[in-house]
Amino acid sequence: MRPWAPLLPAVLLLLGGCAQPAQGGGLKVGGPFGARPTVVFPDGAPATGLQIDELTSGDGTRLGRDSVAVVQFTAHVWDGADNRVVDSTFDRGAPAALRLGSLPEGLDTALRGRRAGSRVVVALPPGDGFGPNPPQGVRPGDELLYVVDILAAYGKGAAAGRARGGTLDGVTVSPGAPPRVVIPPGPAPARFAAKVVSRGDGPKTRAGQLLVTQHVTLLWRGGRVVEGSWSDGRPRAVRLGDGSVVAGWERALTGVPVGSRVVFVVPPALGYGRGGVPALGIRGNDTLVFVVDVLGAH
Repeated sequence: MRPWAPLLPAVLLLLGGCAQPAQGGGLKVGGPFGARPTVVFPDGAPATGLQIDELTSGDGTRLGRDSVAVVQFTAHVWDGADNRVVDSTFDRGAPAALRLGSLPEGLDTALRGRRAGSRVVVALPPGDGFGPNPPQGVRPGDELLYVVDILAAYGKGAAAGRARGGTLDGVTVSPGAPPRVVIPPGPAPARFAAKVVSRGDGPKTRAGQLLVTQHVTLLWRGGRVVEGSWSDGRPRAVRLGDGSVVAGWERALTGVPVGSRVVFVVPPALGYGRGGVPALGIRGNDTLVFVVDVLGAH
């Protein structure tokens, strides 16, 4: 069984309202947008087939094929008995990021083309969901019911507002997206350094938040690009303060206004350490250069 966490991330937004009917023969969903929904199930068997209903239509950015959606969601097993909750971002305490194109087919269909600010209800049969290998707590034949609030949407070409360029320790970053980064010849600096080269006007980031970013990673040695979200075709979401990113990211990106572009030089001790990342050609003694656009913080 797979855990829910990698498959079904989370989100936040708001709408007021009473219980609203949704597809599925008397199903009612209530509560304000961005808050834990109330769900009243009808008596009897669950709905048949994939059913999708948009209870609230937002006017934000539209989700495309390779977009990242920041969402709040609640998932139930719809069995006509206790209809238990099997996962919820409200229980996790934070919103999550969903990568369209990497979701079960029915969820991907339900979210693609929706706008930020929308609440979507999805009755998800096994054939359009997880099939024979469902998450923990769900049987292969279980029908699922999702209530998803789309807090924000980020397309593959998203960039920091002004996306200006700048310099740090001889590293030159061009304006625009994706930026062109030129690293000077010679030995890498021994110390960590970071600079906001284009300052956004959003709130400052803080530990515990989900950041949506665009970035590029380069080796100081030779100036080679080793990976990045612009080349991958979609933004990335990371959480500050949970140990999921290298220490250099934590230092450089905590307290930065949303909408900023940050360049930082990371020595091995604050990067990938002695082990490096052989798959990317990163050695244990490599200093790295990152350029990160902070698109959102949730």
